[in-house]
Amino acid sequence: MKNILKLKNILVLIVLITFFSCENNVEEESGVIAEESCDPTISFTASIKSIIDNNCIQCHGGNRFPDLRTHQGISNSAEIVKTQVVNRTMPQGGSLTNDQIEMIRCWIESGALNN
Repeated sequence: MKNILKLKNILVLIVLITFFSCENNVEEESGVIAEESCDPTISFTASIKSIIDNNCIQCHGGNRFPDLRTHQGISNSAEIVKTQVVNRTMPQGGSLTNDQIEMIRCWIESGALNN
């Protein structure tokens, strides 16, 4: 009887450990971007501009809202850009890596500086 009780306790412990370890490993699969790794020193000129130019300008180059050709245009629409990128709604017909999405999100949340 004691052995069965010990076995049940061990089984419950294994199930709990498995459940909690799986719950924390869904970032890549679900497309959820972790917000804890934000680098507030991300540079618009060195990082963000090239992501926008390579993935967004073909549609948002002045003919369609928002106009993303300049820092001013991007920063004026920063929340829209962040929402669309994080939700993976944009870019249409393409995709950004999790690292690119995180850079854009972090840069905007850090004030969308022209640096």
